Amino acid sequence: QVQLVESGGGLVQPGGSLRLSCAASGSIFRINDMGWYRQAPGKQRELVALITRGGTTTSADSVKGRFTISRDNAVGTVYLQMNNLKPEDTAVYYCNADVMFRSWSSPENYWGKGTLVTVSS
Repeated sequence: QVQLVESGGGLVQPGGSLRLSCAASGSIFRINDMGWYRQAPGKQRELVALITRGGTTTSADSVKGRFTISRDNAVGTVYLQMNNLKPEDTAVYYCNADVMFRSWSSPENYWGKGTLVTVSS
């Protein structure tokens, strides 16, 4: 089994910054893609940013230029640096990862439990 544990959420004023972290633990052979998703009240969960094991990134248009995703493969952790936060960024942010348990196994997808980010004055 794999656990993805997010941290770093909280209350921040508009224009402020937060850094989210998500650490994977378990008997993991390799982590492929890792990403951040968010779900605002009354809305569907949406992709925020994605990063491959090799470091290629993709992000939603709404966060381009403000959010940066990165990862540290040595410790199985993905980060989301969020700058110039806006009230519309308020949501529960979820970590997601494709995990392989053996070199020959297919990746399995896992979710963290989420961390709440509230942007308000």
